[in-house]
Amino acid sequence: MVAVPRLVIAAPSSGAGKTTVATGLMAAFAGRGLAVSPHKVGPDYIDPGYHALATGRPGRNLDAYMCGTELVAPLFAHGAAGCDLAVVEGVMGLYDGAAGEGELASTAQVAKVLKAPVVLVVDASSQSRSVAALVHGFASWDPQVRIGGVILNKVATDRHERLLREALEESGVPVLGVLRRAPAVATPSRHLGLVPVAERHTDAVEAVRAQAAQVRAGCDLEGLLALARSAPALAVEPWSAGACAGGAAGGSRPVVAVAGGAAFTFSYAEHAELLAAAGAEVMAFDPLRDEALPRGTRGLVIGGGFPEVYAPELSANEALRGAVAELARSGAPVAAECAGLLYLARSLDGKPMCGVLDADARMSERLTLGYRDAVALHDSPVAAAGTRMRGHEFHRTVIEPGAGPSPAWGMRLPERRVEGFVRGGVHASYLHTHWAAAPEAARRFVGACGP
Repeated sequence: MVAVPRLVIAAPSSGAGKTTVATGLMAAFAGRGLAVSPHKVGPDYIDPGYHALATGRPGRNLDAYMCGTELVAPLFAHGAAGCDLAVVEGVMGLYDGAAGEGELASTAQVAKVLKAPVVLVVDASSQSRSVAALVHGFASWDPQVRIGGVILNKVATDRHERLLREALEESGVPVLGVLRRAPAVATPSRHLGLVPVAERHTDAVEAVRAQAAQVRAGCDLEGLLALARSAPALAVEPWSAGACAGGAAGGSRPVVAVAGGAAFTFSYAEHAELLAAAGAEVMAFDPLRDEALPRGTRGLVIGGGFPEVYAPELSANEALRGAVAELARSGAPVAAECAGLLYLARSLDGKPMCGVLDADARMSERLTLGYRDAVALHDSPVAAAGTRMRGHEFHRTVIEPGAGPSPAWGMRLPERRVEGFVRGGVHASYLHTHWAAAPEAARRFVGACGP
């Protein structure tokens, strides 16, 4: 049984202030000495970076589409082990999930799986009495979703607050916080959402501190904590990387280099845990600063991020680009997702990259975003041919050609197409996957690192 007090922070729609409230709550409770476990519904990589800054613990995703509904509670229990409180930030609107899949991957579904009370964050900037109808509708839509309170955001004046509170008295849902408009807590955005923490660490620290102060001043922290403690115990066994991907005991541990730094910030915490459990020594490196791969590197993982923002700097690091190309030519396993795909290309926006792939990448005006259902078309260090995996795409770039002679994936949904590259030991694709759903990927990758 897992008995961790928990809250799900949701909203009627995107843009209501979920991230500000969730991050502020995490920081405020952590500031009181509580061990706070941060979680994010859906595949987003950026918000968990702010959550980690607020709590000092890895931000973890709960994605029922990529990992399956059955893994949501075990992954939650793994992340929340030993914590006093867990705060789960929702995605989009409370009931929004994977397109055409009903409630799958919605915040509401995760709240039900976790038996967690929901706090609804409402942008009250352009309404007064109508807020009661809005809250009533969300609270009554699904009786299995327990909305335990409301936090009113972007409230203009004392009079505005009074009107909102009077209206909500009729709804039966308590007001647990009122936040005024506060530009100081805003976080800058660009083409793929918020600017990641790694690119603005000092400013991000100040933003999180301001969010915590705003939440402390405007929210009933004792009431929120009491609501969190009303969540029942979960009958679930925590997920374990060792149980899923444990390698043979003893022997040498091959070094698997994992790209990080400001250009490559997109990764799920469970990936490194699975690689380590499968027998690897996981070592991080920064392609913007390091001129060589970690000593003894026998495998390379390059996740997502923003290489398009740092293309000149990445290109200027000729020594590292050469080392990556040499490792790929040796047949060592290389797994690259999205940003990693671009880095392995011949060029990015005209700037030379690693030249591992016979392809060129560039920025695009079109946003590619959404869940994908894919099948591996060729054997690679990541997956055997025929392996089915779910993932997501999230980018404003294109690569030409979009697939090599041996494509990485055959996309089944939302439309049929081939995508990505398998070449020697290289598996490169736009598709982001979550290895907790397929731990054999970690075992296979480490196994390909050789003796």
